[in-house]
Amino acid sequence: MAETLAEPIITFDNVTKTYILYKNDQERFKALFFKPKNPKTNKALNGVSIKIYPGESVGIVGDNGAGKSTLLKMITGVTFPDSGEVTVNGKVAALLELTAGFSMEMTGRENIYLKGYILGLEDDYIKEIEEKIIDFAELGDYIDQPVRTYSSGMKMRLGFAINVNIDPEILVVDEALAVGDANFKKKCKAKINEIIKSGTTVLFVSHSADSVKEICQRSIYLKKGTVIFDGPTEETLKVYKDTKAAEAAKKKKK
Repeated sequence: MAETLAEPIITFDNVTKTYILYKNDQERFKALFFKPKNPKTNKALNGVSIKIYPGESVGIVGDNGAGKSTLLKMITGVTFPDSGEVTVNGKVAALLELTAGFSMEMTGRENIYLKGYILGLEDDYIKEIEEKIIDFAELGDYIDQPVRTYSSGMKMRLGFAINVNIDPEILVVDEALAVGDANFKKKCKAKINEIIKSGTTVLFVSHSADSVKEICQRSIYLKKGTVIFDGPTEETLKVYKDTKAAEAAKKKKK
């Protein structure tokens, strides 16, 4: 993609991340005290270098295990590279694990403040957006009940409502475009489109080619932790589709 005059809002500079694969939880626990000998590893990202500019909507495509979620987790600060550098210049909202950071004993309203503090927001600002979040989540009187009394769908609706109403500079979406019933899903999609039109930078992971085309002008194709193609979405999806077709044909010959 042609670079703009603006400074990148997200930069990955030769980023590598390797995970150790454990057979079971017992092995994982032992590794806290003893370094595993000849462990099996998976290189989730392998020398990834990309620049994303303010206002871009960028799709991340690839098979399961391609490194898509690892890339998003680095942008949100959940995980860090083994080598290389990740630079993020902006307030990030993530539609990844929507219920992460909730306290089950606190009410929905109290969790709005808790989540806000985790995101680095000030009291006055949280107070300003509190009613917007409550209206969007449509939880009624449950907003003042402990979150442990919520169904999983209600928790996700609250998590979604918080993240889309904090006026983020960067929105990270991983297959979480919509939660709840048909009307709420429609509302979620409309809100994300509103955020995109406002000039927010969007990173979007989906297995739906139609959703990626609808939301993203540019897309990045990841395969086994490596950037295979980075360009206009139509071209990226064609490269992805052709690569998969070639792999399927090769398997068939065997």
